[in-house]
Amino acid sequence: MASQRGILDFVYEHEAAHADRVFLTQPVGGGRVVDTTWGQTLAQARRMAAHLQAQGLPRGAKVAILSKNCTHFFIAELAIWIGGYTTVAIFPTETAEVVNFVLEHSEASLLFVGKLDSWEAQKPGVPAALPRIALPLAPDSAQEEYETWDEIVARSKPLGGRPKRSGDELAMLIYTSGSTGRPKGVMSTFDAITAAGKGFAEFTREQTGMRSETGRVISYLPLAHSFERSCVEASSLVDGNMHVYFSDSLATFVQDVQRARPTVFISVPRLWLKFQHGVFAKMPPAKLERLLGIPIVGRLVKKKVLAGLGLAHVRYAGSGSAPLPPDLIRWYRRLGLKLYEGYGMTEDNSYSHVSWGEFSEPGWVGVPQKGVEARLDPSGEILIKSPGRCSGYYKDPELTKESFTEDGFFRTGDLGERRPNGMLKITGRAKELFKTAKGKYVAPAPIENLLNVNPMIEMSMVSGVGQSAAYAIVVLSEELRPRLGDAAVRADVERELGQLLDRVNAKVAEYEQLRMLVVAREPWSIEAGTLTPTMKIRRSRIESAVAPQVQSWYGKKGQVLWA
Repeated sequence: MASQRGILDFVYEHEAAHADRVFLTQPVGGGRVVDTTWGQTLAQARRMAAHLQAQGLPRGAKVAILSKNCTHFFIAELAIWIGGYTTVAIFPTETAEVVNFVLEHSEASLLFVGKLDSWEAQKPGVPAALPRIALPLAPDSAQEEYETWDEIVARSKPLGGRPKRSGDELAMLIYTSGSTGRPKGVMSTFDAITAAGKGFAEFTREQTGMRSETGRVISYLPLAHSFERSCVEASSLVDGNMHVYFSDSLATFVQDVQRARPTVFISVPRLWLKFQHGVFAKMPPAKLERLLGIPIVGRLVKKKVLAGLGLAHVRYAGSGSAPLPPDLIRWYRRLGLKLYEGYGMTEDNSYSHVSWGEFSEPGWVGVPQKGVEARLDPSGEILIKSPGRCSGYYKDPELTKESFTEDGFFRTGDLGERRPNGMLKITGRAKELFKTAKGKYVAPAPIENLLNVNPMIEMSMVSGVGQSAAYAIVVLSEELRPRLGDAAVRADVERELGQLLDRVNAKVAEYEQLRMLVVAREPWSIEAGTLTPTMKIRRSRIESAVAPQVQSWYGKKGQVLWA
């Protein structure tokens, strides 16, 4: 059934009801920020929408945004929607090759160039004839070469009224981050993104207990991904009473979070682990544990730790995108942070499962969100039917047909367990399962979780297709890596990793036990192509890179090897 009120209807209501309320806060360097009210947001969006229409673009034309999170990402998307078009957002860390693929595949008619770190390297991927507009925080070279947002807005008259978009019109093409193969264009309608935004907005209000107060959130995970797009952007557009802050840079991130004082904070496993390791770098785990056990001192320590992370005001903290180690959830909850895991994917606008209250057992991702149906097929694959469900893959009807059951459930590719009360546990990804020479299938994610919770380890990957036993490659923590030149430190690390391997092997089945831990030569990164833009490991890339060495590893003695 089509939505009675679409996401733009909510936006127009906020424009009329509280035009002077600050909606977006953007750092611009040197500790300075620029606040943008709802009235200013829509005034700019309406002017840019009128400009887009003046270019003669047909209704539904694809308009791309290549930018890090910023105020004008939100406003540009609203301009695209109000003008009658479809957004194609590109991850700001993508290579020129991927930028070119997305722009060509989507048939983009125009590109907004925004806040970027690698524009000169990405620029060759933009078709020469494609029109471009530079957003306010775009690199200087883009501002000098292209028409700027401010110039266009200054001379354009605003598009009046309340332009409508029907629920079945295409709002967005979201290109997956491509952990394997080329990105796929996931088609999301206005009905779908409205349902996801409305669902997240209502859930957030319920869980924070803030019915009419102004909530605060910081937007820093990639807006080109559905997780941030739905949980932060769409929900704030529906809610109207959520103040969205942005981060200036990685170097200022902690200060940016402290400025925002978020009441809701969303992150991904790698960052939750990084935050914990940062705490441990200042206070050893044993000492912290001892202090937390002292009643009065423990309360003060909890407040100090959370304040140091900028999370002292958080009423609901969420994690998604990949599995979160259960022990890490328990650690944050002991500090007083209500950290819950959720589950979703691009194909359902990340609107699927969430934890809360009695449905919050560590290791489980919660229960279906309002309007979501879930079941397991005979193989254990999780099937989801969500109000945020996509309408398929752009230009790929065969893949679209393969990805849905006859009764409309999406085949997630994830394996899971379900309880009668709806609680869901992710046990692995079908495509990631591999078989060792023992003939048993190994699910890498649960073993990686056991490794990743250790403060020495930043990331890990379990593999071993066709080998006598599985192995794991580990990336040591950022704080530890510079000290490995010291022979004594290296020996200590090797000894502790060996002990970790013994502990992990004691917790898994015999056929899942690891033969060795291999310390990676270089950290994995988005730039190196070993992580996706959402910081998931690219298994095939890493496995291909180490393939020439694997056989020699099995011929060596010892539990810990150095790649």
